[in-house]
Amino acid sequence: MNRRTFLTLTAGAAALPLTAHAAPLDYTPGLVEERLAAGDTVFLDFKASWCSTCAAQERVLDKLKAANPAYEANITFINIDWDTYSKADLTKSLKIPRRSTLVVLKGEEELGRIIAQTAESTIQELLDTALSAATA
Repeated sequence: MNRRTFLTLTAGAAALPLTAHAAPLDYTPGLVEERLAAGDTVFLDFKASWCSTCAAQERVLDKLKAANPAYEANITFINIDWDTYSKADLTKSLKIPRRSTLVVLKGEEELGRIIAQTAESTIQELLDTALSAATA
């Protein structure tokens, strides 16, 4: 193998983990119901761009997802903009009290919820709950 081929293959292999991560979906009405009907385990992140607690939760989520690619491979993550959807039917039906709320759903069931918590262990526990449901 020549140097050029080796470098090309090495660069391609290094980029594979980056392509394996699915970016969170941005909420639109009907998306959650569609994903649940398809059998997905759904992780909802109710957040606002100006919310410092939301930013802290996002940093923890990014760290945990990077450490365990199984989360992104098996769970559908959906970001819900609080400023746009705080009064939406989904928000009302789930009784979401505020931004910085994380919720896991599977089928008709809510599996877990965190409100305004940023501890890595607490968020990891919620992610593990979602992963267990997704791989069961």
